[in-house]
Amino acid sequence: MKTISENRAFGGVQGVYSHASEVCGCDMTFGLFLPEEAEHEAVPVIWYLSGLTCTHENAMTKAGAQGWAAENGVALIFPDTSPRGDHVPDDEAFDLGKGAGFYVNATEGKWARHFKMWDYLTEELPHLLFSAYPLDEGRQAIMGHSMGGHGALTIAMSFPGRFRSVSAFAPIANPSASDWGRKQFTAYLGEDEAKWAPHDATLLMKKRGFDGPILIDQGAADQFLDLLKPEALAEAMMASRQNAMVRMQKGYDHSYYFVSSFMEDHIAFHTEALYA
Repeated sequence: MKTISENRAFGGVQGVYSHASEVCGCDMTFGLFLPEEAEHEAVPVIWYLSGLTCTHENAMTKAGAQGWAAENGVALIFPDTSPRGDHVPDDEAFDLGKGAGFYVNATEGKWARHFKMWDYLTEELPHLLFSAYPLDEGRQAIMGHSMGGHGALTIAMSFPGRFRSVSAFAPIANPSASDWGRKQFTAYLGEDEAKWAPHDATLLMKKRGFDGPILIDQGAADQFLDLLKPEALAEAMMASRQNAMVRMQKGYDHSYYFVSSFMEDHIAFHTEALYA
């Protein structure tokens, strides 16, 4: 691994690192915040998955999460949202290609070689991090925003027992029924909608649910509300009797002003589960 930067923050260290990813066939960058407790013992972990157009840096610099994480003695992992590099294919649209990996393993066309974000986040990066840093693999939680909320929910439900809790800010909740989903799934996974189902949080909730608590915050003034479809996921949660809290936050939009406003709540929610 290569150290890009390390800065003291809230008694801990906010680092940025890069490594050669065999899965994605390119160099990948991630952020890692370690609280002061990590100097003496392995600490619990919260993964944060970002949304469309983001890199590892957006949430790291805008979400205001490190202070709350330091207060609760937990680490934060900020992965990138897609493979990067001049040799990695892209698209002119902001919602496909670089910055829009959608947390799936692409199988179609030009995307198939590099766009393996599912395997990267569920296998390669965890193996690297837990072998290199003082992180407690038995105490993990996961959260995300927008496309990252979609990724957090689908990954959490697909790996029972790995994550003690999951939360999301304005997740793409039913991508199989949204233009933010159908477009990307067709490009990355092909036209067979059966292959999309494992990456749709609403469909996964109907099928298996999550073996822990869920917290979802959605801005009522979100300009992308019709694309996110939170009502579909909420209905599936009710039908599944899922242990979950869904909050519609009046006046809030889709931005990091919204995310940072409720970050303290999400860190506290995960901390309770991680230290239970």
